[in-house]
Amino acid sequence: MNELAKFDHYLSDEGPAALVVREHLMPVEGTDGVLFPATFAAGDNFPGGYNIDGDPAGTNVCLIDSVGSQANRIEPIFAKDKYKALIPQIVVRAGEKQVNILEAGHRAGDAIVRCSALQRELQDAFKAVLKGNAEPMAKIAPTSLVFGVWDSRDTQAKLPRLIASTIRAFDVRKLTRSAQFIPAAEFVNDKLLDEPVDKAMKDTYAQRGFIHVPASGSHGGVIPTGGIRRDATLGLAALRLLTAGSDEKKTLTLRRYILGLALTAFTYNPSGYLRQGCLLVLDPSKEREFVEVQYTGERKPGTVTHEAALKFAMEAAKAFGVGVSKTVDFDRERAMKDVKGEGDTKTKRKRDKRADATPDTGENK
Repeated sequence: MNELAKFDHYLSDEGPAALVVREHLMPVEGTDGVLFPATFAAGDNFPGGYNIDGDPAGTNVCLIDSVGSQANRIEPIFAKDKYKALIPQIVVRAGEKQVNILEAGHRAGDAIVRCSALQRELQDAFKAVLKGNAEPMAKIAPTSLVFGVWDSRDTQAKLPRLIASTIRAFDVRKLTRSAQFIPAAEFVNDKLLDEPVDKAMKDTYAQRGFIHVPASGSHGGVIPTGGIRRDATLGLAALRLLTAGSDEKKTLTLRRYILGLALTAFTYNPSGYLRQGCLLVLDPSKEREFVEVQYTGERKPGTVTHEAALKFAMEAAKAFGVGVSKTVDFDRERAMKDVKGEGDTKTKRKRDKRADATPDTGENK
């Protein structure tokens, strides 16, 4: 079979609605081990800390790694030697730092790329998206078509996530932990330092490690009595909405290219290390599920391997013609104009509620 046509059934209107992976995980210590979920800042009536829905001591669901965080872990693979030829490598120099667009929180819509020499090219690509042509965006920032993007500060163009992955734990028991810092010497009692005269001075001593500091009742992780599960989807129905205008041949070439990138990312095995105290591995007692979900709800076994996906992606990228890699400088003057709502962007000083919201698109953070 022609390698380029190998996965064309995924691009057919009669093809599956999505690919779905469901993996059962566990802490490296075992199924009854303690793991540390992500913590979130307080806001919108949320007190801050772990995101646990339901009864904290009973039936509940705890978010271990969000869809945005999972995207942040997977997308950067396209900067690795094995995968970097699949996409243009777009890098912005900002002072002494070099930022690949794969690392930018809002991808093609991020301020660091918007306020560079790429500003007009990206703006034109977003405008083309609004007119039904995703080809220009695929030439400069193809992973924005895979993981989603929202040009919320300018054209308002939106592209949905094709890949969504989330890790949750069920029926968790929330723990707390306490600690006590003991300084190497009794700096105050031994007259090595003056007695603190007020709270501000005492706080400074504590921050600098000169006095005893207790830490009680802080986050101590959770025990997932109901298990841990990673659910990931690749929305083929959404991918089939991508077009290169009215040109059917170009549209097929574009869809094959984005499908290759999406399959490569979807079948990639991300690291089990999420954060300190959260190292997860597959639970060997439970089967991994990989299925093609039809519009009828019928589920058929998925058979795509990472090796097959990468081979197809290489051929599809060659046929599409990967965009040119570029390194450009962050432009301070453009940034100042952007802040003021001047220049080539449509940024407004007054942002409405819609601009403050985070839709289900490509916002990483």
